Amino acid sequence: MTQGDTAETGQGGVGRRDTGAGTRRAGIRREAGAGTPRAGIHRAIRAASRPGPWKRGLVLAASALLLGLFMLLHAEIPNRIGNLGSLVETFLPWLGLFIPVLLAGALWRRSASAVAALLLPVTVWLNLFGGLLSDKSHPAGDLTVTSHNVGADNRDPAGTAHDLAASGADVLALEELTEQARGTYEKGLAKAYPYHTVQGTVGLWSKLPLSDTQQVDIKMDYGPLADTKPVDIKMAYTRALRTTVATDRGPLAVYVAHLGSARVNPRAGFWTAQRDRGAQALGKAVAAEQNERVVLLGDLNGTMDDRAFADITSRLRSAQDAAGDGFGFSWPAEFPVVRIDQILVRGVEPESSWVLPATGSDHLPVAARISW
Repeated sequence: MTQGDTAETGQGGVGRRDTGAGTRRAGIRREAGAGTPRAGIHRAIRAASRPGPWKRGLVLAASALLLGLFMLLHAEIPNRIGNLGSLVETFLPWLGLFIPVLLAGALWRRSASAVAALLLPVTVWLNLFGGLLSDKSHPAGDLTVTSHNVGADNRDPAGTAHDLAASGADVLALEELTEQARGTYEKGLAKAYPYHTVQGTVGLWSKLPLSDTQQVDIKMDYGPLADTKPVDIKMAYTRALRTTVATDRGPLAVYVAHLGSARVNPRAGFWTAQRDRGAQALGKAVAAEQNERVVLLGDLNGTMDDRAFADITSRLRSAQDAAGDGFGFSWPAEFPVVRIDQILVRGVEPESSWVLPATGSDHLPVAARISW
């Protein structure tokens, strides 16, 4: 190896050592630079760009607030388009199911804003329905009343009559009676109920004497030709009656009604015209009632949260709301989601209200015990 080569190699080694030292010095400079104001600004920008618990889940928070306002202002939802307001009020309790869904999303997102926003729908729902979560029944009572839409398609009317007779009701209202099944109910209930009346498709069976029975026109047959139809045809449209039950505490006016159906379809939306017309007529009949004590039994095809029943609920109160345990859903019988079978009272005190076991009908029977 020549001296030149040795010198070159030595110089190269020095060069490599110098390069390593330069790298270390650059690292030292970078570390020193990490504490500069510029680096602090970069860190602040990165921290600010990461949303905190109050910034996360803003969509969930907005959804919670809208849900709360939707329930709080349900009476302001117009019925002009497809009876949307009445449809919402029919299933109003079920809007509460969105609360745990939104809560799960808020916890998953760790969103403090969404959790805070959920206080509104929770408060509104509890204010509307919290009272139904407790048992308000009392063991007292002077008279037990029961109402049941027995169902026109009921394949076992004899079994239904047997179950109702065994329920122990003092007064029993039946709706949706057919001509074919009427005799079966009359025979099956005769032993337990010596008094009864049937008007059209509704009837009342009682252990106590009845008097002053009359039909109630709830405008089922409506229009310019309604008054020209024969009596036998009109009877098919009779779906409400009024009678007086003689109790040891004085007369009790009892109404039995089966209002028109409500339907949901794409063209008309929530169609309730016939039902709403009947509710108004029934409300007028109750308003004109002279008896201080009144009980209304029947399938009203709607919940008492629905504004369509304002003429009725302004004069009568729900036995289930006052003395029931839970919501008392009655339809459909296989999986009840709404209470459309009602017991409403005036001038008497509801002590308890409950739903009876299923029969062959698509409705569940409902019962209440009242006192004077």
